[in-house]
Amino acid sequence: MSTKDFLEKDYYKALGVSKGASAEEIKKSYRKLARKYHPDANKGDSASEERFKEISEAYNVLSDAKRRAEYDEARSMFGAGSARVPGGAGGQFGTFDLGDIFGSTGSGGRLGDLLGGMFGGGRTTQQARPRRGTDVETEASLSFSDAIDGATVSLRLTDEGPCKVCRGTGAKAGTVPKVCPTCEGTGQSSRDLGSFAFSEPCTTCRGRGLVVDDPCTVCGGSGRAMSSRTIQARIPAGVADGQRIKIKAKGAPGERGGPAGDLYVKVHVAGHPVFGRTGHNLTVTVPVTFAEAALGAEIKVPAHRGLPVTVRIPPGTPNGRTFRVRGKGVRRADATLGDLLVTVDVQVPTELTDTARNALENFRDATAGEDPRDELLRKGRT
Repeated sequence: MSTKDFLEKDYYKALGVSKGASAEEIKKSYRKLARKYHPDANKGDSASEERFKEISEAYNVLSDAKRRAEYDEARSMFGAGSARVPGGAGGQFGTFDLGDIFGSTGSGGRLGDLLGGMFGGGRTTQQARPRRGTDVETEASLSFSDAIDGATVSLRLTDEGPCKVCRGTGAKAGTVPKVCPTCEGTGQSSRDLGSFAFSEPCTTCRGRGLVVDDPCTVCGGSGRAMSSRTIQARIPAGVADGQRIKIKAKGAPGERGGPAGDLYVKVHVAGHPVFGRTGHNLTVTVPVTFAEAALGAEIKVPAHRGLPVTVRIPPGTPNGRTFRVRGKGVRRADATLGDLLVTVDVQVPTELTDTARNALENFRDATAGEDPRDELLRKGRT
């Protein structure tokens, strides 16, 4: 990203957000626009493809807190396209045009390089530095079981990288770039403004140090192009719904030998017909009969991808009581396991045989002197 881009391109406008927008607002707007203008959804539409590149470039800057701060600072200092520096007779301020400094389509060094050369008084011949690729964000959907056990998923990514046709050279097939005759391959040139000398990106090669006589028809000589790729990513065991996983060096490729960015995967986990989840614990609700709850029992309870476990229900167990089975939950980062939380749901029969009805009537008669609502009624009268 060149300093000229920072000064001339309004990334907030490109994403349709205000300058004070939060990171979440920026992300939400980007996702909405990316779905609308993605090349796969607008095949053959060059305008949509250019719009997709524009919003991708804007998001790459505004989603990175450090780069966003640099962008805001550059726009604040030189937002009008010109700046004033001391010079001329009597220390008066003179005005220079940033368009002149960067050239008609300039690219190249950071704003710090420009300001460093402002007071250096001489020529700067700094080679273009390697640049780390941008981070990429995507989403993946997992089943409940795969989220617990871990899974390898295929992810299709669309990002900007070296043009595959020219392999990043910017030159048409069968030709090669040549060293820029103006800056002799440094990518920098010096402009003498009287009292000051400015180091600036070479206007001939746009700061690349190379010139292309016959540009690549795909990338237009820039050496960069949007491309799609599919990677296999390992999602670790125990991932939770909505969790963001970082996969190192799987983001956009770097430039000039720089390292690749990182890939961030937001995981969506489907529900399960039997189990729920609370942190690293699995939950399950198990029906028990009135007799089991009143008299006590040993019941079989399902365990995730394993044999059922036996849970002892003590006599007089109330409805909704939860029992803990150790080590039958989700694997933690330290390889220990969470627990299985078993909640009992006492079932009331809707149909009774004559024998069962007689037994319940006998039970009712045997406990007739007890009214569980006595205390409630007493408190209600006070």
